[in-house]
Amino acid sequence: MLREKGLTAELVETQPWEHPDELLRLNPASEAPVLVDGDFTVCDSQAICDYLEEAYPETPLLGVGTEQRNETRRLVAWFDTKFAREVTELLWREKLVKRWAKRGFPRSEVVREGSQNIRFHLTYIDYLYQQRKWLAGEAMTLADIVAASHLSVLDYMGDVPWDAAPRARDWYAKMKSRPSMRPVLMDRLIGLKPPAHYDDPDF
Repeated sequence: MLREKGLTAELVETQPWEHPDELLRLNPASEAPVLVDGDFTVCDSQAICDYLEEAYPETPLLGVGTEQRNETRRLVAWFDTKFAREVTELLWREKLVKRWAKRGFPRSEVVREGSQNIRFHLTYIDYLYQQRKWLAGEAMTLADIVAASHLSVLDYMGDVPWDAAPRARDWYAKMKSRPSMRPVLMDRLIGLKPPAHYDDPDF
């Protein structure tokens, strides 16, 4: 969202499960992300997005008009709540966070459930993209950014069955082609290599 709005930021990596003092000072919940903008400190991704939309309205990312903004918010909630609960938390948390935080091994039944659930969500993205140029309407919005953010994490682990939803794949290829996504796709985790198609917009 920062890049789409043409804003620059210094990104600071943190491991919330280690409860670092600096993160606790900024956010008593010891959760990332946290945005520091001058005298303002904003915690939680949704609150940060709301702040950026209000503070820097020149490039609106909720859409134009009440109907468009409502649809964008609905889909943002879909991906940050429903998709996160049914897919991201089951795959990313089990496979990566447990390993990083040294909290045991992935539970196969949980991973299996996440792998089944993602097919339903891809079908929904497929359906939306058949009706529209972007997920929430005729313009790219925060809904596309949030959906692509979740999927980039899962795609890095090779957990997205793109062949099951070709239109969802076309939409994600379009997102991967945006300059704002390039730094995300070029980022790498130490000790974990993504699939060959991960940063290829023409995958």
